[in-house]
Amino acid sequence: MIGRTEHIRVGPAGWYYEDWKGRVYPESTGRRFDPLAYLAAYFDTIEINSTFYRPPTPHMARSWVRRTEANPRFKFTAKLYQRFTHERGQATAEDERAYKQGIEPLMDAGKLGALLIQFPWSFKNTEESRHYLESLLDRFAEYPLVVEVRHASWNREEVYRFLAERGVGFCNIDQPVFRRSLGPTSRVTSRVGYVRLHGRNYENWFSDTAAPSARYDYLYSPEELKPWIDNIRAIAEHAEEVYVITNNHFQGKGVANALEIKAEITGQKVPVPEPVLTTYPRLRAIAPAT
Repeated sequence: MIGRTEHIRVGPAGWYYEDWKGRVYPESTGRRFDPLAYLAAYFDTIEINSTFYRPPTPHMARSWVRRTEANPRFKFTAKLYQRFTHERGQATAEDERAYKQGIEPLMDAGKLGALLIQFPWSFKNTEESRHYLESLLDRFAEYPLVVEVRHASWNREEVYRFLAERGVGFCNIDQPVFRRSLGPTSRVTSRVGYVRLHGRNYENWFSDTAAPSARYDYLYSPEELKPWIDNIRAIAEHAEEVYVITNNHFQGKGVANALEIKAEITGQKVPVPEPVLTTYPRLRAIAPAT
């Protein structure tokens, strides 16, 4: 890549799933095996998804910092608790206090690159939604915020201007595009640029019967990744820090795609965990010769 790449961090969403055993992590691991430290040796960021389901504790956050300190470039991004985004109107002052207290160690250590406010497709651009968004941004104004919306009604210049005026980032996403879903973008509205790739599993994305993990059962081809490489480069021209997160986590596919993106962005071979290489042999093209 021509120009700077050191401010671009690429990594997966989450660091432990049962179906990663033998595909991302070794099949047999001892009691002392740490999946977070393991992945931090290959990536400079990971999006914390457990904070979507419950506020973290300060002890947990201090542990995350400690377990990734071997990589001085490493920074986390964290999803906001779902009670603020998916259960709107139910979050209490105690929820806010607990969440902020929980992520404080990440902020204190300079390891929180972005706080992701992820809304569902059902959150549409209405007057009520805009007021709610503005109030939420006020509540968490002390953090480096990024907003993810999935409905196409938000794809408006006035929305981007509003976020830019607030210094809030916009999350550029790849998702199955139908039913007024937001398509690919390359917007930068703050010092933080953000990209999330969810996969394109059209069959299971809105399915009521498929397992939740099946939505993310998708491996991008190199040809599908190429336009996003171009988007990431465009975003990097205007942002001070860029986070690229692969959320297609089923069977470690996001890990494989993240490594491919990292190799393409840096223009260099990248280390690939042996289980990933065995599961996805095409990654031999980006791995150093052994």
